[in-house]
Amino acid sequence: MAGAPLEHVVARASGLMLTDRAVGQVLDLLTATLLQAVPAACGAGVTVVDRDRDEGHGGTTTAATGTLVEAADAVQYRLAEGPCLAAWLTRRAVRVDVVATDPRWPRWAQEVAALDVASVLSAPMVAGDLAVGSLKLYAHEPHAFGPRDETTLNLFAAQGALLLASARTFRDAGRLSQDVRTVLARRDALQRAAGLLMGRDGLTDQAALAHLAARAEQERTGVHQIATRLLTDHTHRVAGR
Repeated sequence: MAGAPLEHVVARASGLMLTDRAVGQVLDLLTATLLQAVPAACGAGVTVVDRDRDEGHGGTTTAATGTLVEAADAVQYRLAEGPCLAAWLTRRAVRVDVVATDPRWPRWAQEVAALDVASVLSAPMVAGDLAVGSLKLYAHEPHAFGPRDETTLNLFAAQGALLLASARTFRDAGRLSQDVRTVLARRDALQRAAGLLMGRDGLTDQAALAHLAARAEQERTGVHQIATRLLTDHTHRVAGR
């Protein structure tokens, strides 16, 4: 059963700082463990689809157990069709029992069959309302996968989806935090530059800000850049005394 191996993956992911490297390591473990849990498979991989892209057009393999998986995935991304992208798009598991004769994606089927892939099983990776990609299995033999394998794959896909969704939230929070720090730094520079003008030239607060704004307009640049330059020049003058 998939329970015990999957628990090992969950334990490995618990408490990690969700950097891209850490997520990649856990996804590598996820696919390797999945391959052991489904003996009929010859390869496993994770497809991540950018939520900002048009639906059904593009993906990235972020974990793969071998070059066969990478090659088969590359065909899907190039043609923008295939079971992994379909699983992500429809949020339903997709099974291909005989690749060579599957009528749903004839261009994909022809190229992937030439790679000695005879059957495919793919499950969507969904966390809440967010579909982040799909988890897939490839096999050399036709009719390699059944309902039990689909259940196993869905369990692994659910865990992988939670990991990827958490990583995206972590990165989004990091970007937001950086944006806030940037805004605060710019505001601080503006206030310090205005204070410098008030002390040096006897300007009021409003007059100092108006002076900075006028210089920014004259030089066609941002007010915070004028403020930063003024502070830097002042620091250099003080240091040179």
